[in-house]
Amino acid sequence: MDDSPEKAILYTDLPGALSRRFGKVRDIYDYGDCLLIVATDRISAFDCVMPNGIPGKGKILTALSKFWFDKTQHIIPNHIISMDPADFPEPAQESADLLEGRTMMVQKAEVVPVECVVRGYLAGSGWKSYQETGEVCGHKLPPGLQLSDRLPEPLFTPSTKAESGHDENISYAQAAEIVGQEIADQLQEKSLALYNFANGYLTTRRLMIADTKYEFGLLDGKLIVIDEMMTPDSSRYWDTDKYQSGRAQEAMDKQYVRDYLETLDWNKEPPAPELPPEVVAETRRIYEEALRRVTG
Repeated sequence: MDDSPEKAILYTDLPGALSRRFGKVRDIYDYGDCLLIVATDRISAFDCVMPNGIPGKGKILTALSKFWFDKTQHIIPNHIISMDPADFPEPAQESADLLEGRTMMVQKAEVVPVECVVRGYLAGSGWKSYQETGEVCGHKLPPGLQLSDRLPEPLFTPSTKAESGHDENISYAQAAEIVGQEIADQLQEKSLALYNFANGYLTTRRLMIADTKYEFGLLDGKLIVIDEMMTPDSSRYWDTDKYQSGRAQEAMDKQYVRDYLETLDWNKEPPAPELPPEVVAETRRIYEEALRRVTG
């Protein structure tokens, strides 16, 4: 990445939008017939946004999402119109230098209110659930599996979309109640197809995705994939050369930040502590490595 490491872009303020919404990482501006999604350099952990960010992180997330959106168009359409600031609504073009590389102009879609998680390996909350119940999100698994084991087949494990706090895992039947059986079937089919395609591609990069999260929308009644796709913020990337069943893996994501925060006397409630320079620098290196390894 060429992005200068001196300053993280934490907040944006674009003129001329009809409305704006600020998430943990992305700022979303409504310009009537399109949205601008700006990936800032904010980073969150334990549902708290850190007071300082990771310089260049937003550009890395955007580049990875664009890479996967382009590569998976044969599986499902996506919401991208353009990433060229010259194509953005005129008021926003005043901020072209800020928006360059970290902004997607996208079609407006009706957001499907279910997060679509696919798990191919036993990790995170899935491992915790398996230890307690022998199941992961309602899927009964064989006994005797170890941490980080590959699952017999990838699992589609939907969750609710929480505006704040934790998403809540739900069953497939519950997802169908929320969005209807036809859409639920499509969500499962497309999520598994995207995951399997990505892991097939990543074998050429000596990488794997243990689990990931997709978001979908409806455009003219047709399902499209939206938001971000298979970034280190939404996915657990592992190095196949370092992979070893039965132990935690070295992940190319924000686990490094979580591990640091676990060493502090912090109750995981706002305000979050500031990340020291060495943690910021190592996190940036991890995200850059993910981009380099995935895209080549």
